[in-house]
Amino acid sequence: MLDLLQDLWTFMRERKKLWMAPLILVMVLLGLLIVLAQGSALAPFIYTLF
Repeated sequence: MLDLLQDLWTFMRERKKLWMAPLILVMVLLGLLIVLAQGSALAPFIYTLF
């Protein structure tokens, strides 16, 4: 996992694609929100956002 993050960072830095970092971070956070909220009472409210 650490190698993947290091390779991704190196790619973005060398290719001047640093604008991708916030997009990747938001996608990871949304994915974590969905995974963590699946078993909770908040799940119906979170799914209505999407």
